[in-house]
Amino acid sequence: MKFRVLGCSGGELPRHRTTCFLVDGRLAIDAGALTASLPLAALLRIDDIVLTHAHLDHVKDVPLLADLVAGRRRTPVRVHASPACARTLRRSLLNGELWPDFTRLPDPRRPALEIRTFRPGRRFRIGPYTVLPVPVEHPVEAVGLLLSDGRATVGVSGDTGPTERFWKAANGEERLRALLVELSFPSTLQRVADAAGHLTPRTLAGELAKLERDDLPVLLYHLKPAYLAELKRELARLALPNVRVLRLGDAFTL
Repeated sequence: MKFRVLGCSGGELPRHRTTCFLVDGRLAIDAGALTASLPLAALLRIDDIVLTHAHLDHVKDVPLLADLVAGRRRTPVRVHASPACARTLRRSLLNGELWPDFTRLPDPRRPALEIRTFRPGRRFRIGPYTVLPVPVEHPVEAVGLLLSDGRATVGVSGDTGPTERFWKAANGEERLRALLVELSFPSTLQRVADAAGHLTPRTLAGELAKLERDDLPVLLYHLKPAYLAELKRELARLALPNVRVLRLGDAFTL
């Protein structure tokens, strides 16, 4: 699998884009930075988007993408979402008021988007990939993901505070090659992070202690750009092994 980081921040400022990872040029994990990162030709090659949850910084480019590819594809872009996330997309985003309903446009028989609902905790397939969505701790229904192509598996925590099931599932993956883990606020804002369902360096250290392997690369994303310098200083003091912060434009192969 070839991973490309289109966005890895917990907010937008110049040179900071919100969460979006592109896999093999055809599958997107979250949709926070698709249209700001890719030319139209590359956007047209994306067949599937898997959403971890419905918060705006993870779904905002779904409607923008639909507007660009409408009438240009033979098949709709398939958007995979949990039941609550799918409901939010339909009721609050693609509702004809905030944005047109591209699950019916430009033609109900050939729409730009198709929303497919998955069940958290149950594996499903997307072409050559299997995806295990694991419930995590966040104010809305949210999942982490374990994505495999049969040769390698990568874990993506999604937005979460301290959790258990994701780490249990990750420990059970024999082919796990890397973990992408959220980190949002400095520990000085622990109360904010706890209320918002996010990790600080303090709680991140506790979460990584739940891993049964100490050789896995841990790639951090979702750092709030307003606190980036403070977060990096705190991480340096902790000196967590095999941990580094993802950067916009990073690419790696598993």
